[in-house]
Amino acid sequence: MSKLRNRLLLSLGLVLLSTPAMSEKLGLGRPALPEELAAWDVAVLPDGKGLKPGSGDVLTGEEVFGEKCAVCHGEFAEGIDSWPVLAGGDGTLTDRRPVKTIGSYWPHLSTVWDYVHRSMPFGEAQTVTVDETYAITAFLLYSNGLVDEDFTLSDKNFTEVTLPNADGFYPDDRAESEYPRFKREPCMKDCGAPVKVTKRAIELNVTPEDPDGRPAGTLPPLDTSAASAPAPPAAPAPAEVAEAASDPAPVPAATVPAADVPAVAPAAAPIETAALDPALVGQGEAAFKKCSACHKVGEGAKNGTGPVLNGIFGAAAGHADKFKYSKALTDKAAEGLVWNEAELDAFLENPKGFMKGTKMAFAGLKKPDERAAIIAYLRSLGN
Repeated sequence: MSKLRNRLLLSLGLVLLSTPAMSEKLGLGRPALPEELAAWDVAVLPDGKGLKPGSGDVLTGEEVFGEKCAVCHGEFAEGIDSWPVLAGGDGTLTDRRPVKTIGSYWPHLSTVWDYVHRSMPFGEAQTVTVDETYAITAFLLYSNGLVDEDFTLSDKNFTEVTLPNADGFYPDDRAESEYPRFKREPCMKDCGAPVKVTKRAIELNVTPEDPDGRPAGTLPPLDTSAASAPAPPAAPAPAEVAEAASDPAPVPAATVPAADVPAVAPAAAPIETAALDPALVGQGEAAFKKCSACHKVGEGAKNGTGPVLNGIFGAAAGHADKFKYSKALTDKAAEGLVWNEAELDAFLENPKGFMKGTKMAFAGLKKPDERAAIIAYLRSLGN
C-alpha cells in the first residue's frame, strides 16, 4: 500500500469521526433538559418579555444594594475607585466623557434588570433573587430621582417606567448613509512601511487619569469657579484696638470710690465668623466628589438627583427652587431648620439619623475632618 493511499484513508477517517452522525453512534452528548434551558434563558427585553413574576420596593433595594453592591458602587451609587457611578449624570451626554446611568443614558429599564439578575454581584453571578433584582432596580430608579421612596417595582408596572433618554437612540443607518461616501478600493500592494509593535499599552501607562489619580471620567467634572474665587478680605482689626489708642490714660482704681463707678452692662459677645481657610476649602472640594453624582454646584448648576447646593450654608432648609424635597425635609423646613455649621455637620454625619424619611440614601461621612472640609467648601460657594 502506498504512502499516499494511507494518508487518504486517514484523512477520510478523521472527516467521518468529526460528523454529527459519527458522534451519535459514539454516544456523545445528550439533549438539554428543560430546566437547563430555563437556567440559561434569562434574557429580558425592553417590552418586558422574559420578566419573572415578582416585586421589590426602594427601601428593600437600599438594604440589598448596601449588602451586595455598595462595596464597588458606593452606598449612594456614586461609584468607588474604577467601578462605575450608577446615579446622576443628567445633562452630561454632550460632555467629552459623559456619565452613563439609567438616569442619563440608558433607554430601557430592562437593561439594568437583566444585567443585575444575570451578572451581579461581581464574582457571584445569578445569586440575586428575582425580588431582590426588582428591589435593586427600584433603588437605582430612586437614586436617579425617577421615582419616590415609597415606589415598588414589579413585573406588572415594569413597562410603565420610562427612562429620560428613551428617545435618544435611533437606528444605525451608517451602512446606507455614510459607508458609500468613504468606500475605497483596498490597497493590496506597496501600501506602506510594515508596522512593528514595540510596546503594549500596559507598559506605556497611557490610561488617562483625573488630577486626583482616579481613572479619567470616573465622576463628572466639578465647576470650581466658586472654590477658586479669591478669599474674602481679612477681618479688620478689632475696634477696641483703635479705640484704646485715643482713650485718655486710665484712672487708678484706688483713686475712684467703688460707689462712683457706673454700672455698665457687659457687652454682648459678638458673633464671630471665622475666615475661610483656603486649604480646608480645597480639601472640601476634593471630598465633595462623593456628593457630586447627585448634587451640582457652581455657576449654571441645576437640580439633579439631589438639589443644587449653591448658597446652602446659612440658608433655610428647602431653599433650592423647583426641587421636590421629601416630606421629612419640608416638615423640618416648616419648623425653621437653617443649615448652619452645626446642623450641616449632624446631617452629613448621619442623614437618616438626623432626618428620618429623607430621600438622601447616603450613609454619611464618619470623619469629622472630612465633614468640616465639605462644610467649608459649601460655605465658599456663597449664594
